[in-house]
Amino acid sequence: MDKFLTIKQASNLLGVSTRTLRRWELEGKLLPDERTRGNQRRYKLSSIKPDLLRTDQIKKTMAYARVSSHDQKEDLERQKQMLELFCSANGWEFELISDLGSGMNYYKKGLKNLITNILENNVGRLVLTHKDRLLRFGAELIFAICEAKNVEVLILNKGEETSFEEDLAKDVLEIITVFSARLYGSRSHKNKKIIDNMKKAVEDANRP
Repeated sequence: MDKFLTIKQASNLLGVSTRTLRRWELEGKLLPDERTRGNQRRYKLSSIKPDLLRTDQIKKTMAYARVSSHDQKEDLERQKQMLELFCSANGWEFELISDLGSGMNYYKKGLKNLITNILENNVGRLVLTHKDRLLRFGAELIFAICEAKNVEVLILNKGEETSFEEDLAKDVLEIITVFSARLYGSRSHKNKKIIDNMKKAVEDANRP
């Protein structure tokens, strides 16, 4: 008699996530052989075939970490360790990319590398510690591209980051610095006064 597996058991056997199995069901790639009275998926052991992995095995798991400034390097290391532990615990071979730069900067080397790999269909899974590590604004656009390219997105912590306010303040300061320099010139007295006042406001806001 053919053994039936739960979705978790089937995902472990195939080396993919349960979310991937649900996506395969929608695509008609692997359908559950039956459902329980509680509407739980059940798969026959004979249905779990290695050739199901041929398409997904060539795609990488990519983990992405980012901080805004050099004084946050310890946080960057914590993010990287968390991503490494999570991917290793799931038995995934993965590539870890990190950036040191503002969440408002769309031209960071690591981010461009990640987007290129997604667009070239090289990525099967993207892992982040927080959504805002990808971009401060515009992360939803990247997620929409991931959905179109069948890239599974995993966000380890969906709560607010403890450094959110400080990080956001630095990103806002960067925006004001850029636009102020364009309006008044980077060396003008007016530009310097604006930036000094903004830095003081940021410091005051983050002072306990």
